[in-house]
Amino acid sequence: MSGDGTAFFYGTLMAPEVFFSVCYGQSNPPKVIQDLHTFTPAILHDHCRHRVKFADYPAVVPEKGHSVRGIRVTGLTDANVDKLDFFEGSEYQRRKTEVKLLKKEGDKEVEDGTEPAWVYIFIQPDLLEKVEWDFEEFRRDKMNSWTRGDWRLEQDPNDRADVDRS
Repeated sequence: MSGDGTAFFYGTLMAPEVFFSVCYGQSNPPKVIQDLHTFTPAILHDHCRHRVKFADYPAVVPEKGHSVRGIRVTGLTDANVDKLDFFEGSEYQRRKTEVKLLKKEGDKEVEDGTEPAWVYIFIQPDLLEKVEWDFEEFRRDKMNSWTRGDWRLEQDPNDRADVDRS
């Protein structure tokens, strides 16, 4: 994948600052790096977002009749995906799915076509709360600690347990 990968993000990675911190080690990389990616509002149908117990981040699990609003990001390279996989850790499984893109029509958003994307599905449902995760609350109260880059510390990229502990 040489910049043609896409993913749907529904939690902390919806914030470009977090995405760039994970993929490039800085929350505000040079414009030439930022321009490699597009961020488009999208919806993932038949899934539900929950808060993860004792965590700042959410999880998505398949659930008929529910929908999750998020962001579809394009321009992902193999290196980006490797870093995202490491960041997500063993609690998540990356799966190919289809999302509905959203566009503005007047003062409302409407669905505008279906596109493929990777999504990180949570695989430990016993760790979920039956409460919706709030992105605005995350941006206001927690995002600063997610864009400093210290989640990377001196971790061995082959030791996934470091990610699970953080």
